[in-house]
Amino acid sequence: MNILRKFYIAAAVCAAALSGCSAPAAAETVQFPDVISVESARQNVITVNSSEEVKVTPDMAQISFGVSTQTEDAKSCQEQNNEDLGRVIQFLKDSGIPDESLQTSSYGMNPVYDYSSGRTPVGYEMHASITVSDITIDQTGSLLGACVERGINNIESVSYLSSRYEECYQEALAKAVESARIKARVLAEAGGCVLGSVIRVEEQSSSHTARYDSSFTARSNSGIMGADMVMEPGQVSIEAQVLVEFAIE
Repeated sequence: MNILRKFYIAAAVCAAALSGCSAPAAAETVQFPDVISVESARQNVITVNSSEEVKVTPDMAQISFGVSTQTEDAKSCQEQNNEDLGRVIQFLKDSGIPDESLQTSSYGMNPVYDYSSGRTPVGYEMHASITVSDITIDQTGSLLGACVERGINNIESVSYLSSRYEECYQEALAKAVESARIKARVLAEAGGCVLGSVIRVEEQSSSHTARYDSSFTARSNSGIMGADMVMEPGQVSIEAQVLVEFAIE
């Protein structure tokens, strides 16, 4: 009975307290302007794209050799091609090419058809490619001249490279940034502004390979490959591209 009486008293106190509280005030209406203006800290900026190149005489080369074999059946074709390929690789090693500079870059075998009689299979042809890298220019001519006698019946491509690539690429980058600064200054002056400091620089060069390719194909039975080939590597163009943002006042 005492517990029930305490409960009734507590309930009466809470009711009295609630009855003394006023109703909450209505929420105030916020008025928004018709146009909201957002100020950007990057609005006073000139963005310029620029590219520059540095030319250098190549001192290295990369050659892609090919060994093709054709026989009447697939098994003998593969065996003969492997034998020819092994002889070529041994020749390259004997010529002073290290193992890490030799790569068998592709393999392939296809049926050979006689289309004059309605696509009749007459045999199989297998082709293997060997890429030889890090060759000096002096080695290139002698390798090309001697390769046919050693079983290489295709010269697929010759690529010239420079061992000074990184040095020349950094020089091209510096020139590209300076060229961007000159362009930005012209734009700023034309717009009645004063060119400020660099805000952002982004390297946009798409390739880091310093080379140009001279591709050709030679057959061993053509008789054109005997003595050392005369090599004229010319020059390699190393290009750098940048995007630069400048502040303007």
